[in-house]
Amino acid sequence: MVRVGRRAPAGLEELAAEYAKRLSHHLLLTEVRVRPAAGRQGDARRALAEEAAAVRKHLRPGDTLVVLDERGRERTTEQLAGWLAERRRLGRTVFVIGSDLGLDSSLKNEADELFALSRMTLPHGLARLLLLEQLYRATDLLAGGHYHRGSLG
Repeated sequence: MVRVGRRAPAGLEELAAEYAKRLSHHLLLTEVRVRPAAGRQGDARRALAEEAAAVRKHLRPGDTLVVLDERGRERTTEQLAGWLAERRRLGRTVFVIGSDLGLDSSLKNEADELFALSRMTLPHGLARLLLLEQLYRATDLLAGGHYHRGSLG
């Protein structure tokens, strides 16, 4: 996961660390935080382009690039689990979370998929936490765990 932004408030950081730890039992997770570009108030387009360039430094040929965007495709937990099972066989998947300015359109255009956690715009730290929790939920479901109880009822 590559994310552009500052550190979240302590409570969100703690919860994100907990889900990252849980997730590590099911898959290799690497998180990279890219600092927001300087001078963002003066020229947002330049800042977005700089942030996109910084994100690209962490991508490898063959990666599946998944950009979080509220206009992207939404999935249920079960659909996410099935998608992840397929992706794990095909190679590395990199999720990208943009800054408070979003992500440069060129990076969105390069993405293999735009993925929506919600149709609402979420704060950076909350989006990261929600993504980690959903990835954990989906991978635990694939592993036969009992964390996900969505199909009970």
